[in-house]
Amino acid sequence: MKTNTYNSRRGFLQAAAAGVAIASLPATLLAQGSSKMKIGIIGSGRVGSAIGGAWVKAGHEVMFSSLDLEADKKLAASLGGGAKAGTPREAAAFGTVLAISVPYRALPAVGKDLGELLKGKIVIDTSNPIVARDGDMATAAREKGAGQSSMEFLPGARIVRAFNAIGAARMAEAASKKENIGMPIAGDDKAAIETASALVRDVGYEPVLVGGLVAMGKHLIPGTPLGGERSPDEVRRVAATLK
Repeated sequence: MKTNTYNSRRGFLQAAAAGVAIASLPATLLAQGSSKMKIGIIGSGRVGSAIGGAWVKAGHEVMFSSLDLEADKKLAASLGGGAKAGTPREAAAFGTVLAISVPYRALPAVGKDLGELLKGKIVIDTSNPIVARDGDMATAAREKGAGQSSMEFLPGARIVRAFNAIGAARMAEAASKKENIGMPIAGDDKAAIETASALVRDVGYEPVLVGGLVAMGKHLIPGTPLGGERSPDEVRRVAATLK
């Protein structure tokens, strides 16, 4: 991966029947259930390190990656347990589940550079198109919808959008605070949604499926009615008013 493909680490901050969806999960993930998974973090900035750290504490094996391998090694060492560090390709190969937390303008490069490693894998997409940071491509993505755009940038991945509307600083402490905060998520693959939901709970939130990736994924960005912290019931009430 070219070193200019993504920002530095500090800048990183679809539907089948149920039986078919479950059958398509990797055997290792089915065997592990939600108690232990191998998770690759692509982009270990504020969001990636916060949720990845929570998953390490929950007992999962997590490989952090960015363009700054040394920083990722220090992060992994500080977390201990099942934390490790590697390149983005190594993390993509390592994880049965991937979390992509990069500036949105980097998503096309992620899809191109990691290509086959993403296909068929559950991908938790935390990335948001921010016009001030990502430029014209973010404007286009917001007009089309972040869910639709992410599907096009990451073809073949089983995407669930999550962790898009709550600040990273709060994510790192959510599990310890044990507050009943809803986390809106959007996706189309039943098994991917179930897996992502379990991981959302491990971070300390209650997952609330608001709809499909295209129809509702467009609302899972900062500045929309679903932005900010709400109870699960409040998230459902707001989501019901959206189209």
